[in-house]
Amino acid sequence: MAQTSFDQLGLIEPILKALQQEGYTTPTPIQAQSIPYLLEGRDLLGVAQTGTGKTAAFAIPIIQHLAVEGGGTGRGGKRIIQALVLTPTRELAIQIDESFRSYARHTKLRTTVIFGGVGQKPQTDALRSGVDILVATPGRLLDLMHQGYVHLNDLRFFVLDEADRMLDMGFIHDVKKVIAALPKQRQTLFFSATMPPEVQKLSASLLTNPVKVEVTPVSSTAETVQQEVYFVDKSNKPKLLVHLLNTRDIPVALVFSRTKHGADKLARLIDKAGIRAEAIHGNKAQNARQRALNNFKERKTRVLVATDIAARGIDIDSLSHVVNYDIPNVPETYVHRIGRTGRAGASGIAISLCDAEERPYLRDITKLIARQIPVVEEHPFPATGENAEPIAPPVPGNGKQSRNRPFKNRQGQSLNGPHATPKPERQREGRKEQHPEQRQPDRRSAKPVPQGKDYAALTAELLKDLDVAAGNKPQPEHGGNRGNNNNRRWRGPRRSGGGR
Repeated sequence: MAQTSFDQLGLIEPILKALQQEGYTTPTPIQAQSIPYLLEGRDLLGVAQTGTGKTAAFAIPIIQHLAVEGGGTGRGGKRIIQALVLTPTRELAIQIDESFRSYARHTKLRTTVIFGGVGQKPQTDALRSGVDILVATPGRLLDLMHQGYVHLNDLRFFVLDEADRMLDMGFIHDVKKVIAALPKQRQTLFFSATMPPEVQKLSASLLTNPVKVEVTPVSSTAETVQQEVYFVDKSNKPKLLVHLLNTRDIPVALVFSRTKHGADKLARLIDKAGIRAEAIHGNKAQNARQRALNNFKERKTRVLVATDIAARGIDIDSLSHVVNYDIPNVPETYVHRIGRTGRAGASGIAISLCDAEERPYLRDITKLIARQIPVVEEHPFPATGENAEPIAPPVPGNGKQSRNRPFKNRQGQSLNGPHATPKPERQREGRKEQHPEQRQPDRRSAKPVPQGKDYAALTAELLKDLDVAAGNKPQPEHGGNRGNNNNRRWRGPRRSGGGR
């Protein structure tokens, strides 16, 4: 459904005026496709990642329905909750609430947001005054429902946002409790960046004859984002990151860490190097998280180190660089991360620092996005030995890969493609697979490989080792000592069915 402007979507004047003040003139694909259906009252299943404009896609129709049809009132004429948006993180809840307030500024609707990690009194005071639209995280919502501050009996609109992340964070039971308290007659909007089986099952239980809108599949990365990877030993990662911040034109950078402790440690290290940095994660107090986010948005802080959960939904204007300090073990997470930059047609750069243990993760990412990530070889902290070799192409015969980066060794010999030398049969037979960590270290690995080496064979062996590192290793044979007579102690109880 092609639309050229918001004027053609049948929106009321107060909303159009607010959108004009926000600088919006042309709807994004998900907005253009979703808004007409939602104005008709249809349930909707939206498959879209962050940065596609989905907040406006569901907020604008809800505001129009309530503004035109009027909000509900309870005893004493107090407003009652007509719309609920359930979202996984505090940052995302705050941003959704701000969007609702912006789009509804020329209406009489009231909106508020509730989330954990802060005192509940300001939130309960707002609820006592009456609200039309409530944005909430699951934990605080259930707390206030149990205390009698939130009643959802008269709800007309329910939005479940970031459903896949909600399940990843372990909120499925909380979500089901909230759903059980909702009236059966309602309009339901369900949004998720990915659709694994458990998310599909949840959507099927919530939606009635929904229309499905799908934009920007998670396996795709924006063409405006320049991707690059540095192979580096784990111990040198901090040095390489500081080197890049000091030598490259990086005005601001969102750096992703796998753990909360790692985020704090990395932020302190960067700050000690003379580069202003702050960390943001779930263990931080809400006011500290909001302060760090505001400092980053206002360019007071150059580097924001974040965990995936804390960064989900963060929308930073003109974010130039994203750095994967830790490569994510879920490939889709990589797409979400680098989607923080290169928005709205702007260009951006995504840098990944990959150590030996993370090479299987990188290979999974290249399979998902079906493209090679260019390797930057010229830097002061290159990986040593086998860890410096490139990851083989994920899709054989893909023309893009061969055009972007031919994989060759230092002597110019091809490591992949139709002309690569096949691995001799004698090397395949009788070779016992070993986990990379179980092999004896090669003290010569840092030296140049002799000219006579079979590089195709080395690459094939490396890929086998990566499979082992990814978890596809053979089962151990009774602790590695098959001939030990002590094994009889285990077989005996199983035959007798007892344990004595």
